[in-house]
Amino acid sequence: MKYFSKLFKFKTNTLIPVDEFVEKVLYKPKIGYYSKKNPFGQRGDFITAPTISNLFSEIIGIWLVSTWEKIGKPKKFNFIELGPGDGSLTKVLLNTFKNFPEFELSIRIYLYEKSELLRNIQKKKVTSSKVKWIKNFNQIKNGPTIFFGNEFFDAIPIKQFKYKKKKLFEKCFIINNENKLQENYKEASYKDVLKIKTYKNFKNLQFIEYPKLGFKELNKISKIISKLSGGILLIDYGYIKSINKSTIQAVMENKKMPIKRLLKNLGKADITSLVNFNLLKEYFEENNLKVKEIVSQKFFLERMGIIERANILKNKMNNTELDYMHSTLKRLLHKELMGELFKVIFAYNSKENNFLGFK
Repeated sequence: MKYFSKLFKFKTNTLIPVDEFVEKVLYKPKIGYYSKKNPFGQRGDFITAPTISNLFSEIIGIWLVSTWEKIGKPKKFNFIELGPGDGSLTKVLLNTFKNFPEFELSIRIYLYEKSELLRNIQKKKVTSSKVKWIKNFNQIKNGPTIFFGNEFFDAIPIKQFKYKKKKLFEKCFIINNENKLQENYKEASYKDVLKIKTYKNFKNLQFIEYPKLGFKELNKISKIISKLSGGILLIDYGYIKSINKSTIQAVMENKKMPIKRLLKNLGKADITSLVNFNLLKEYFEENNLKVKEIVSQKFFLERMGIIERANILKNKMNNTELDYMHSTLKRLLHKELMGELFKVIFAYNSKENNFLGFK
């Protein structure tokens, strides 16, 4: 239990809400999961779309150029990547933008990263002077702004609640008298109860996952979009129809891990939850942003021309390269892999509505 004593200053039987517990396990400086290891790639714990295929990042680059054109080719155009991982996406974007000189002159690129370790990894991969790292959004003063997050929202810890006899209780973790970690519940705070009741998405649910910390991040982002115009594009694994159970999961060495095993490997495994996309849509609309119809990753990438781009590239490839491209495309697009499991949402403040990649 030495690890717990480093994470928390608490007495035995102290109730720790799920989001607070996971936040410390993932992000506490020096001992949190994202503070002490690079989780990305074959040797890490999970693989993201930008590390699977450069085609994914190229498509995001093309989407950004098309969005800039749709809103009138502004001379100043901000792009902020939320949780940039190992920097793979931004590295490809920089190469892609070289094909669009006018766009390249207008764009300013910012990387928003919480982990000092990951910032250092990103800075080794991304060496362009066009890129700046930020810890908050205060530097964004003018110009339409596009935020982009790939597997960003799922990594923000969530609160969990359940109803017992029409009363709402919050799920917590507790260290018991035997020095073991176990789950427990406490009566939900009045503020949380009031807020949860404002969302139609939670109606008739007995088990609720509420992204309070995630919405805190989105509050800051929504204000900038409302003030400067632009939007936020999020791609993540999640669901549209509400799920009446816990979606928290752990991943270690590219394999899912049971929660019971996770408790023995805290700080060594990633902890995420599925994203409730209809709840996101409801949140954005409440904050006076327009929202495109939610689509699957497969729909978005294919509508943006990823197959056509692959067909152009294959003429210059040998058999080994072809096999690799086909396998990575399958992973991105197959409905039983990332294609349908991952969803795409775009919330925006613009007179233009006809953005590419959507219905």
